Amino acid sequence: MKQKYKSGAGFTLVELLVVAGVIVILTAIILPNYRSATSQFALERSAHKMSQDIRRVAEMAMSVKELPGGGLPAGGYGVFFNISWDNKKYRLYADTQPPGGNEFFTPGDTIVEPPYIELEKGVVIQSINTPNNRVGINFKPPAPTVKIKYNVTDEVGTVIITLALEADPTKTRTVKVNKAGLIDVE
Repeated sequence: MKQKYKSGAGFTLVELLVVAGVIVILTAIILPNYRSATSQFALERSAHKMSQDIRRVAEMAMSVKELPGGGLPAGGYGVFFNISWDNKKYRLYADTQPPGGNEFFTPGDTIVEPPYIELEKGVVIQSINTPNNRVGINFKPPAPTVKIKYNVTDEVGTVIITLALEADPTKTRTVKVNKAGLIDVE
């Protein structure tokens, strides 16, 4: 009642070590690329989310959206970016100060989405093509009229907001907005 063992059935230790070695090498090649791709996708998503938020503010102005407490903002709605305040956040606001609005964010304006909108982890606003690295993009109903200002009185025709990865500032995406309200993500 002895059973005979077949030779060659199963795996040898050398075969198992070769397979394990191949798996380790493939993992070492793929894992760094996965992390890089994840960061790149976060940058993409942040740029597209920013452009959606700008479009949402334009929609609020076109639909003459009421403020939470009632009433309409005489100055319209806008998005405010300020690198010196925080290069990872921006604000959506209703232009209520001074009465009648000034088409630019001032501390007395009503924040639409308190207190701010934050970019994805690892993504920062690298630059804004204005002299002071801040800009307000304001949409005033009913048309809406678009004002791109870097302070209460000074205006530009186009703003370019550059987003970058915090870990690799050479990886960038830009969001461009012009006076016609056209938004382009590159």
